[in-house]
Amino acid sequence: MTTIDAGGSAEPASGAVGSGVVIEELRADCGRCAGLCCVAPAFARSSDFAVDKPAGQACANLQQDFRCGIHAELRSSGFAGCTVFDCFGAGQQVVQVTFGGADWRATPGIAQDMFAAFSTMRRLHELRWYLTEALARDEATTLHADLAALLAETVELCAGDAASLAEIDVAGHRETVNALLVRTGELVRAAAPGRSLNRRGADLVGKRLRRADLRGANLRGALLIGADLREADLRRAELIGADLRGADLRGADLTGALFLTQFQVNAVRGDAATRLPSRVSVPGHW
Repeated sequence: MTTIDAGGSAEPASGAVGSGVVIEELRADCGRCAGLCCVAPAFARSSDFAVDKPAGQACANLQQDFRCGIHAELRSSGFAGCTVFDCFGAGQQVVQVTFGGADWRATPGIAQDMFAAFSTMRRLHELRWYLTEALARDEATTLHADLAALLAETVELCAGDAASLAEIDVAGHRETVNALLVRTGELVRAAAPGRSLNRRGADLVGKRLRRADLRGANLRGALLIGADLREADLRRAELIGADLRGADLRGADLTGALFLTQFQVNAVRGDAATRLPSRVSVPGHW
């Protein structure tokens, strides 16, 4: 689900570092992309995708204007995976910045470089998302200088051309970032009341956790596929790398949950009573 290795709170103030325009840059803007998520990655026929599609081949539902021909019926047509995917704004960054507004249809010669750049950019933008959130947490004030330096470095990497993107050691950079994110998680979770649960990397598939007190829980990389988390309290819980596909979060409280992404939220079952951090949006299919 994510590129990071898994191994009673309030939301940050609206003026905090990491809010506003910075987060907006990390939200997918399909109108400024060129359908990259519908072309670059491979699809495997499954409960998420109705067909097999090799990497680099356009989905049959992608129209000439780069819009999806079945967007309103994706889930009922067997393409639930498309409603879950999030590129963290990498698509528009690659098209508008890396390639200066060019697209792979009008200029076929750039296709492979553009698709490769998209893969790298998505991983970098995900790191930007986590670093931006970490900077917004008051609990991690002692780390803010280091976090800001790493964020600036990551933003600079994203600004490079296709050739420089191809040379980036994303795995190495991710390890450096992750070391600081681990420390951020420790500080945030330590601020939660009571004794916090440590289930890092745990197999909690289908687990019954309804109304569980998971405040400050370490759920890094936990497998929560299909778990019953209805009305659970997940404030200040760390969710980086947690696999939440199909988890039932109806009525759950995730305000202040750490490192929760739109990608994860899109994959769960929620309702009007589910409380989310302001940085993520309520999926249209809830």
